[in-house]
Amino acid sequence: MDGGLYADLAAASLIVEHEELDQSSWPGAAAILRPVRVPMISYPYEWCFGQLKDAALATLDIQRKAIDRGMWLKDASAYNIQFVGDRPILIDTLSFDPYPEGEPWPAYRQFCEHFLAPLVLTCLVDVRLARLQREYIDGIPLDLCASLLPGRTKLNPGLAIHVHAHAKAQATHADKKTSGSSGRVPKAGLLGMLDSLRSTIQHLEWKPEGTVWANYYNETNYTDAAFSEKKRLVGSMLDAMAPISGTVWDLGANTGEFSILVAERGINCISWDIDPAAVERNYRSHRYGAKLLPLLQDLTNPSPGAGWANRERDSLAERGPAQAILALALIHHLAIGNNVPLPDVAKYFASLAEWAVVEFVPKSDSQVQRLLASRKDIYDGYHIEGFESAFSESFELERRESIAGTERTLYLMRRRPSAAISIAA
Repeated sequence: MDGGLYADLAAASLIVEHEELDQSSWPGAAAILRPVRVPMISYPYEWCFGQLKDAALATLDIQRKAIDRGMWLKDASAYNIQFVGDRPILIDTLSFDPYPEGEPWPAYRQFCEHFLAPLVLTCLVDVRLARLQREYIDGIPLDLCASLLPGRTKLNPGLAIHVHAHAKAQATHADKKTSGSSGRVPKAGLLGMLDSLRSTIQHLEWKPEGTVWANYYNETNYTDAAFSEKKRLVGSMLDAMAPISGTVWDLGANTGEFSILVAERGINCISWDIDPAAVERNYRSHRYGAKLLPLLQDLTNPSPGAGWANRERDSLAERGPAQAILALALIHHLAIGNNVPLPDVAKYFASLAEWAVVEFVPKSDSQVQRLLASRKDIYDGYHIEGFESAFSESFELERRESIAGTERTLYLMRRRPSAAISIAA
């Protein structure tokens, strides 16, 4: 604070702002800080490639600004970064120490394992390898990363140094207290390493294509008129819930076409989808800044509690509840594509939010027929009556609208008080 680093980082929107409180009630405390709350805590394994890349570059920017002020980051965990919409910020205000010139950066290994390893595996091998971040919450081991990379990456100067040579150095110094570097590192050398990391990461690119749902809106069976009518109905149902003071979770949002309806009303929207290319495109559009946050999520295998005693990282449900959810063109993927019984879908939705806007897509719809083309139709209860019966156990059906030009139906629902009590129990 006294050295000007906090002011520099706050001016650049790189650190969560805070106020200092009276410390008289905490004898012995050096300071008591109350940070501004971020709308949603997310984790690196829920970020798309572009978010992880921006978080990595923000961490390097923070480190560079800190060194200019005579300090440095003592750790470089990706979990210290959170997103407010499309903006990555540092939330660990106490991550800084005075810079002891000549010492190697103790967070170098952590930075490479938390940021560089998943980025290079995503863009040079397979985007699905980014899921390793959920298994290795302390960072993907560099020896594992190096073993999965193509041999040609040893010819890339940045990857040869920061992944391959770094992994070998770790193996060499495995029984010693070291960050992978030894001896004195002059300030110019440290800054050169940061520049090298930045250049390496900036040159990593991933094209959001080739995934299952990357081109969903190009393949949908909606006409332009029907799509516009669906938007109008969803917007009117959002307005019927007003005032919305909390967040809205758009489940199965794809590229966020309906998340926009939430954000343009000034409401924080978390735009969840399973497809990394869809989430990437949503993020790259940078729509509505701080009000719209695209994130990766598989609702049939949602983010669990993780870390020590499953308490270090909260599960998806523990980070709720949202005030409302959107579940548009989603039910058939859960009930038919993944064999989740409709009553279970309803109960899970009720655990996530008080309000729900849900679209029912019947078997006669071409998108459902695509799902049934590769499996036996054992879903006798999948029809509009069965849907309403299943959801009526957890929700009151406030409004029902047919979407003109389609066979689909849109519902506005509110969680039953009895369902809320059951969830709390």
